[in-house]
Amino acid sequence: MEQKIGFDNERYLKEQSAAILKRVKRFNNKLYLEFGGKIIFDYHASRVLPGFDPNVKMRLLQKLKDKADIVLCIYAGDIERKKIRADFGITYDVDALKLIDDLRSWDLDIAAVVITRFHDQPAANIFKNKLERRGIKVYTHRFTKGYPTDIDVIVSDEGYGANEYIETKNPLVIVTGPGPGSGKLATCLSQLYHDYRKGQKSGYAKFETFPIWNIPLKHPANVAYEAATADLRDFNLVDPFHLETYKKEAINYNRDVEIFPVLKRILEKITGAESIYKSPTDMGVNKAGFGIVNDKAVREAAKQEIIRRFFRYSCEYAMGFVDKETVERVELLMEGLNVNQEQRRVIKPARETAEEAEAEEKGNEGIYCGAAIELKDGSIVTGKNSPLMHAASSLILNAIKKLAEIPDRIHLLSPNIIESIANLKEDILSGKTVSLDLEETFIALSISAATNPTARLAMEKLKGLQSCEVHMTHIPAPGDETGLRRLGVNLTSDPNFSSKNLFQI
Repeated sequence: MEQKIGFDNERYLKEQSAAILKRVKRFNNKLYLEFGGKIIFDYHASRVLPGFDPNVKMRLLQKLKDKADIVLCIYAGDIERKKIRADFGITYDVDALKLIDDLRSWDLDIAAVVITRFHDQPAANIFKNKLERRGIKVYTHRFTKGYPTDIDVIVSDEGYGANEYIETKNPLVIVTGPGPGSGKLATCLSQLYHDYRKGQKSGYAKFETFPIWNIPLKHPANVAYEAATADLRDFNLVDPFHLETYKKEAINYNRDVEIFPVLKRILEKITGAESIYKSPTDMGVNKAGFGIVNDKAVREAAKQEIIRRFFRYSCEYAMGFVDKETVERVELLMEGLNVNQEQRRVIKPARETAEEAEAEEKGNEGIYCGAAIELKDGSIVTGKNSPLMHAASSLILNAIKKLAEIPDRIHLLSPNIIESIANLKEDILSGKTVSLDLEETFIALSISAATNPTARLAMEKLKGLQSCEVHMTHIPAPGDETGLRRLGVNLTSDPNFSSKNLFQI
């Protein structure tokens, strides 16, 4: 079903760039802006705010590029434990490399990379060497001595002063990172400390899309942020400092509110003057709320995102990545908005397809997987696993056949190609299963397309699946997950395994 537009990117860009430049001028043309959330490919925001360009922040940076330097922070611990960015399935250190490449493709460059809370971790050292040998300036910052209670030590040569000063030339310094806990705030405050020691009265501000401060606390868009950070135990609340000072409600989240008294004291200690910020909301330059043009569309999209998060955490619990409390937190958020699984239209058809497959093969051992996709016209297409291919493979082939108006009886893949791949997997590579996963199916389809005009027509329809909703009754195999991610669909799955094998490749 075609999604209604709920967000105006142009209005947002105008409001956001003006707010940032206004804040720069307020601090004698030197502002360290903590840039939260995903700087590029912000798919969470694009799902919650329909119409939001996932790369709108890059467009914002392009508007500001003559006035801005970009500093990338990454926590050494995330490098060491190989923390994963879920929407790309890559580790944070690889994501940092990808971000540098992506910025360059937008004609933007990194002034420096900072490895924060660095303690000579071997993996962090390798990462540092890799960057330096490619000509990228790398700084290492240790854990700030005295943080968070001993302000006198924090704001001293033993604390922030022990960190190397990052040389920047532009009035605006964007301090970003691949995820939460990257050390962005500490980097900004270290820079402020050094600047004031040199007589430069610079400033600090914060830019994050969520929570949106000027919409209600229980608005689904803000609740979706809580669902997205359930594993971090984040929660939204009315900013008590803002309410006390201005007698107005503004929405913030627990970590910002909890750290504000400490942060305010640190800023006052660095500057030697009373802080201009009376609340954590004051620190923000966030204008996402002003880009919302259809509140009803945003509410509905946000509810769908909360359901997706429930399934994602349920699968991560089954795989051992999160605890049961994380899943239960999202369940409570769903209950609070009167949201249930069945409101995701692809779930029921996927489960029914798996049940039908099992009924048809009654008596045969095996795990029967079903999958469903909602196309942009609102129609539902299903697929199931078979000895020849995975459920994700049959689903995508069925979907592009429908988009290309190709009858069901016509095969897109040549039997010779399928047989050849099966022989390769079983006889030469000693594989335990010969059915094609989605990545293998893409290769087979591209080979068929070279000689089969029908297959070529169907392959051209793959782009039409971007942003479509998909549900599977089992956790996708690696080749299926990678293929679906490349298509850009919004995938959920039930927390069931598609094989009894513990090891899958």
